[in-house]
Amino acid sequence: MATPRRLVLASALMLFLELALIRWLGANIVHLSYFANFVLLGSFLGIGLGFLIARTSRSWLPWSLVVLAALTAFVRVAPVSIDRSSDEIIYFTSLGTSGPPAWVTLPAIFVAVAAVLAGPAEAVGRCFRDMAPLHAYRLDLIGSLTGIAAFGVLSLVRAPSLAWGAIVVVGFACLMLPRLPVVAAAASLVLVGFLAVESLSAAVSWSPYYKVTTTDRTAETGSAALEIQVNGIPHQLMASAAYRLQTEPQYGLPYDRLPDNSLGRVLIVGAGSGSDVAIALAKGAEHVDAVEIDPRILQIGQELHPDRPYQDPRVRSVVNDGRAFLERTDQTYDLILFALPDSLALVTGASAIRLESYLFTREATEAARAHLRPGGGFAMYNYYREDRLIDRLGGTVADAFGHDPCIDRIGNAGGQAVIAVGLDASDQQCDPAQPTLPAERAAPATDDRPFLYFFGSTLPSIYVYALAAILLVSLLSLRVLGGPLREMRPYADLFFLGAAFLLLETKNVTSFALLFGTTWIVNAIVFAGVLVAVLLAVETTLRWRTPPLTAVYLGVALSLVVAYVVPSSALLALPVVPRLLAAVALAFAPVFLANVAFAKRFAVSEDSRAAFAVNILGAMVGGALEYLGLLTGYRNLLVLAGLLYLAAFALTPRDARVPVTAR
Repeated sequence: MATPRRLVLASALMLFLELALIRWLGANIVHLSYFANFVLLGSFLGIGLGFLIARTSRSWLPWSLVVLAALTAFVRVAPVSIDRSSDEIIYFTSLGTSGPPAWVTLPAIFVAVAAVLAGPAEAVGRCFRDMAPLHAYRLDLIGSLTGIAAFGVLSLVRAPSLAWGAIVVVGFACLMLPRLPVVAAAASLVLVGFLAVESLSAAVSWSPYYKVTTTDRTAETGSAALEIQVNGIPHQLMASAAYRLQTEPQYGLPYDRLPDNSLGRVLIVGAGSGSDVAIALAKGAEHVDAVEIDPRILQIGQELHPDRPYQDPRVRSVVNDGRAFLERTDQTYDLILFALPDSLALVTGASAIRLESYLFTREATEAARAHLRPGGGFAMYNYYREDRLIDRLGGTVADAFGHDPCIDRIGNAGGQAVIAVGLDASDQQCDPAQPTLPAERAAPATDDRPFLYFFGSTLPSIYVYALAAILLVSLLSLRVLGGPLREMRPYADLFFLGAAFLLLETKNVTSFALLFGTTWIVNAIVFAGVLVAVLLAVETTLRWRTPPLTAVYLGVALSLVVAYVVPSSALLALPVVPRLLAAVALAFAPVFLANVAFAKRFAVSEDSRAAFAVNILGAMVGGALEYLGLLTGYRNLLVLAGLLYLAAFALTPRDARVPVTAR
């Protein structure tokens, strides 16, 4: 296979495999999603190590497929539930432990992911050896975009994991032909076999966010009921309105606490499989807008819910992010209900943003209030686990409405709670037996710090230890495969460029999630947009004379200042098209300029494989620094990115700062 085609194929496989591992491991390992970019960091380490392996004569490519098969078998054979507790973060999915302990599972997953990605990365690195640095980088970006597009299409059609595995096996085979080692062929059969068992189960399907498993619970409940599990965790019980109100009467409390509400028009965010919609109709709602972000769960409700609420002409179902719907609609409502919108999953492997993160902020509650009719009300309920979380949300509602809401706590010391508030205090009727909202409570989550479940003033110790171990392993691996670290010193500036790049990518994910919705397609567009901006930077450097690095870095600094001065929330009031144009300009201008700087620097590197490896490993550090957003907020990550770019400029060799002609 010609080198350019091989490079595009290897790069596409590398990105496709990275996304598939993020998705599949998150769906099968409970709590892995709470380590926001754990698999991503392992992927970056593997890519960096693969480029270093490419400098040697030995090939790791067949063995990376063997590790992938072993990883798949491990996850499928050993049921894994990672039980973690902390005084600073509430882990909603701590439902017990099974399988190997966390201190075994997490390191094993990290090392295995790195070993798997090292194979395709090695193939990419060997192609870099035979081509000019920028031309190789351009093809690498084209391949990466192809991998993202392929995985995006599979997500769109809700393809099962078997389809992902088959594409990966074909990709590996094409890279190893004409000679396919026996060990690689055997590993391919193991991989496809385990994924086939998972995919051919009638109870398993995939949404853009989850692995969805359904179980008939009619025999246990005595009424038509279907349990829906997502990523191996009980998520919701689809049952009739009559059954839910009989067995869990708290679902009727929002209507009891707002007794004079006309229920002319109701908005339900987190409509799920339809039980909350059925209850609203049973309570007399004249029209219901049912907003659900997951199309597969909505489809299950449309097809199987015993009350058939989605077939009722009074109901309009909408597949969208709840916050995005609130920002875009001009409708007003008598009741707005946030019904159990606990996603249990991160949107991507590149940030700590969850599907519901922007739904529970102070600004979101204010947006809900702005869409209420006179005499209307707002309510939310969930399994909050801890009183301090109930108090935080109650305080957020109180701040937005100007008076305390009704809070009904179900059970002792946390558990389920219902928070209901009228537009005016006279519109609500609370239970005097329930405790009132305490005067001292945690500050509300905000759009800049949408961390509802974070209460600490320092990074949780579990994150600190995990990240320290990850960086230590990475440093040792770099030393073993890359030789003395002093040999990497000429590329220290590329290390800091990589760290700043991933911070900018994280910031872009969070900005677009706020502006356009926390949906998988929005985030896929962000990732693709980042790579397109990088590709444009490479093409610019190849085709035209660009200013010296000093001028380019000044442009980076200016674009970061503009992005900081104009926060994402300032764009929410704009119509969709101007909002998109402004968001693209603010998000991608620093990415484009920074990658012009990278392309100019990379073009004159004497060892493109070592330079690229150092850049990728710098991105790992950027991924670790992303956790500082818990303390600083996402907006201040721009300041940190600016400092990293300053360090990159300061470490740039003087002979690399002169203008570079087009190559």
